[in-house]
Amino acid sequence: MGTGERHERAALAAEITGPLSRRYSTATVLCHHALAERLGLGPTDLKCLDLLHERAPMTASELAAITGLTTGATTGVVARLERSELLVREPHPHDRRKQVLRPTSKAVREVQAVFDSLPVATDALVEGFDAHQLTAISEFLTRVTDFAYQRGALLRAQALPSGGRRATTSPEHDPEEQR
Repeated sequence: MGTGERHERAALAAEITGPLSRRYSTATVLCHHALAERLGLGPTDLKCLDLLHERAPMTASELAAITGLTTGATTGVVARLERSELLVREPHPHDRRKQVLRPTSKAVREVQAVFDSLPVATDALVEGFDAHQLTAISEFLTRVTDFAYQRGALLRAQALPSGGRRATTSPEHDPEEQR
């Protein structure tokens, strides 16, 4: 690989892992907010439902640990999803004191129905890519997903010195200190 190719590769990699990834992430978050609205859910409830769909069965404590939600907030999410008949609680197979959470078939159908109603077919997104390119895209998405989960867990594990609020560098930048 020549110098020009190395520079081109480095520039493309920087674009993919920088501005393009941020743009994709923002578009995805906004799309999921719209999806949640369409389903009559809050965005957090929808993402918890997605996690349950991906990883069920799971306890409420496990859901709280993955999402970083407090146990109280998780209880609220579970109660709302259960009232909407999108989630069921079942006895834990090994611990009678616990329950496991699962999305209902209604939840799966309703989420899929919203995606199916979208005018643009997702097949068009992968049109024109050969099997090698699709494999590379799949590998990249798998890596970036794992990276995002790891980074999220790392950020939650790092305690903020201000008790959960963003630390400020000086009192004049802190509205609480100006009062």
